[in-house]
Amino acid sequence: MHLASRDYEPSPEPKVLVVEDFEDTRTLLRFMLRMYGYNVIEADNGQEAVEVAQREHPDAILMDMSLPIMDGCQATRRIREQPALKDVPIIACTAHNQWEWRGKAIIAGCDEFMAKPLDADKLNLMLSRLLARRNQTH
Repeated sequence: MHLASRDYEPSPEPKVLVVEDFEDTRTLLRFMLRMYGYNVIEADNGQEAVEVAQREHPDAILMDMSLPIMDGCQATRRIREQPALKDVPIIACTAHNQWEWRGKAIIAGCDEFMAKPLDADKLNLMLSRLLARRNQTH
């Protein structure tokens, strides 16, 4: 079966795509998410995020907004254009905690917004809620 045409099947270890250009932040997020039982895949720029999302079909995406090559808003819009990815929860994660950035992220297609530095427990609760909502609709 072609990967793009598969139906969504919840896995015991949901796959989360972490899109972050700073390696230290990616490492921290990987550690935090694995602690909560998530399988982590990574991209370090917006273009790579789109490619990895298309190839890997993550259960959720943490999207930094300030990225090289293609910013987080552009990457989110490109991901949302893909029928197989249109319902994947995307959380905007950025150090820009102004309302303007929240608005840009939501308009681009993000489901939630979380300001850096990220709180591990709040992030886990947000992911759990978004994944549970997705599981109910699939």
